[in-house]
Amino acid sequence: MRRPGTAVIVIGLASLGLAAPTTSAAAATQEYRCQQEWPGRDGNVRAWVDYGCDGGLLGSTPGDDRSWGDDSGAFTKPAHLVASSVMNSGFIGGRDVVAFYYDKDCLAPGEKWADNLTDNYFYNRPGQVVNDRIGSHVWVTASECAAGSWLT
Repeated sequence: MRRPGTAVIVIGLASLGLAAPTTSAAAATQEYRCQQEWPGRDGNVRAWVDYGCDGGLLGSTPGDDRSWGDDSGAFTKPAHLVASSVMNSGFIGGRDVVAFYYDKDCLAPGEKWADNLTDNYFYNRPGQVVNDRIGSHVWVTASECAAGSWLT
């Protein structure tokens, strides 16, 4: 496997055109919803349509999905266009980081989730926001992700 040196960890789903929340109350609500959805360490990566782990689950899998824009795998179209929050509930150790690709971005297991991808940018594409643009994901080790490529 080619080393994804430009990976950025992202947990989040696209918003389907909803505006990013701007208040601390909205951020707290998003955080609370992700906490409600947290299953514990079950070995999966998940993605939702809306911010804050809301708006419909797009998919969940313990494996890789090389194309979120096709008709097979855990994440199918239109997941590649609408993911605004993501979650890493993978097991700790080994390949416990999720690298999300438009290019390559990563999400650490300690982050657990990214509830709003509008403030994350692909490491390899300056200015290209992650929200609504995740094309695929692969489980990797933390050492396979470049410094400065982590989603929050």
